[in-house]
Amino acid sequence: MISARPLVLFAGILLAAASRLLPHPPNVAPVAAMALFAGAQFSHLAAACAVPLAAMVLSDVLLGFHSTMPFVYGSFLLIVLVGTQVRRRKTLLPVVMATLASSVLFFVVTNFGVWVMGTLYPKSWAGLTTAYVAALPFFRNTVLGDLAYVAVLFGGFALLERYLPVLRYDRPLAKPIQQ
Repeated sequence: MISARPLVLFAGILLAAASRLLPHPPNVAPVAAMALFAGAQFSHLAAACAVPLAAMVLSDVLLGFHSTMPFVYGSFLLIVLVGTQVRRRKTLLPVVMATLASSVLFFVVTNFGVWVMGTLYPKSWAGLTTAYVAALPFFRNTVLGDLAYVAVLFGGFALLERYLPVLRYDRPLAKPIQQ
């Protein structure tokens, strides 16, 4: 028996992933929100981790691969873990706090990756500091994008659950056969 919940979750996440391919301001992308949402919604950690990784791989095939990918992909896996912490309390404050933590996590991990893998900044404490300072203008976009996509994913799915009870936990698409 197939449950409607995972199908709707995957469909919503696929739509968000596809939006990564649309023109957008730098660092306003749906992947961190998808990772947080997947961690909060999927009961299996492997499925939750597969969501942002699949979205990234599929879109990176079209957008291109780069040397900092392990840091970017790793940050999204860590954000899935943050999402698991709001799984039982998906109310406004915990979700906003998890979103802000995810934005900071992405900023710290990926800009560290830029410093480690790149040649733009010297491999010193001053070089690392310069890398983070140079990335600050992008951080604002990251936070705003994450908050917007989280609002759409969490809010949209909460509305769907409210009006479509079949999407709530443990609701199969078909009733089991009675014996």
